[in-house]
Amino acid sequence: MRRTLAIVTAVTVAATTMVVGCGGSDDKRAQSHAVVIVSGGDATSPFTTPSQACATGLAAGNTDTALREYLLKQSYQVFTSPAMAGRGQVVDQTGFGSFGVCPVTLPENMTVNSTGSIDTAGEHLARFLTYLHTEKGIDEVDLVGHSMGGLYSRAAIRVLTTTTSPVRIRSLTTIGTPWQGSYLSDYANDIVALTDCAGDQFCENAMKGFKAEVLRLMSGSGREVNQAYLMGKDGWNQFQSGVLDKIPVVLIAGKKFTKSGPVNPMVWPNDGIVALRSALAVDITDPVLPHRLCHTFDDTHSIYVSDAAGLDWKTALTWDPQVFDVLHSAIENAPKALGGANREGCPTS
Repeated sequence: MRRTLAIVTAVTVAATTMVVGCGGSDDKRAQSHAVVIVSGGDATSPFTTPSQACATGLAAGNTDTALREYLLKQSYQVFTSPAMAGRGQVVDQTGFGSFGVCPVTLPENMTVNSTGSIDTAGEHLARFLTYLHTEKGIDEVDLVGHSMGGLYSRAAIRVLTTTTSPVRIRSLTTIGTPWQGSYLSDYANDIVALTDCAGDQFCENAMKGFKAEVLRLMSGSGREVNQAYLMGKDGWNQFQSGVLDKIPVVLIAGKKFTKSGPVNPMVWPNDGIVALRSALAVDITDPVLPHRLCHTFDDTHSIYVSDAAGLDWKTALTWDPQVFDVLHSAIENAPKALGGANREGCPTS
């Protein structure tokens, strides 16, 4: 769905001032180590560095700004990967999540097309990570993927692995990622019915809006982020087997929207876009996801969803301070995570 809502001036100004005075790195952290935030489907996000961000609006876009600010305060080197809702380089944005006067614009081949295919997005993201190595001296990366950014990250890891890249991915944290698909795409691709919304108007409107966008684009992420494409013996997830063998993964999910009674678990509970079951990768096998820790919050998918539902932005996974604390712990514990607990907090099928 295209984002057309406006941000109030006071909030925009406040978010812009968040980046002032940040970007320094603690001497205890290696300069060759970085945290890279990857935004999700239909997102437009600018490239930012630890010391450079957009001068107007949300400094790193509506997905990445609060996450970036928090991680900078923890003295990490933080980069946000560029994404465009369509082909081409990132351009200044108006409307919801607006930003402008950004310091650096990277070429299209390093920019994720957030409406294109998952694998092509992964190729572009892998090229961006290689750019960080050659231009910024980054050898080791903790990836933080919001929404489909988690799938793009996994595709990029496969590219880096198969091309013997010098960039080492130390950990992956996914936030509201549709590991098993989004029920919106399931509806758009005739896998679930509108009646699975159980009469919920917010759910029905989201399904209808997503389907209209999928029909408009005809191909790309909207056609792929569903159970039919991702799951099953010959699905995309199965193709990713082995990619995460040496990479600890932390899954963060939201369940702001619930329904009582007998409901489709691939729809309810959900964060407004992704069902809890999908975000926690309940049906993903160990060959695909061998080491995982799970955390669930009473949150929406993003500030876009919170805004549309009339909720405070801090009810969003990307804006919730409690989520930030879990993210910090995931990154700090990454070096020893593979030797620690597995499936802690994760539900069984």
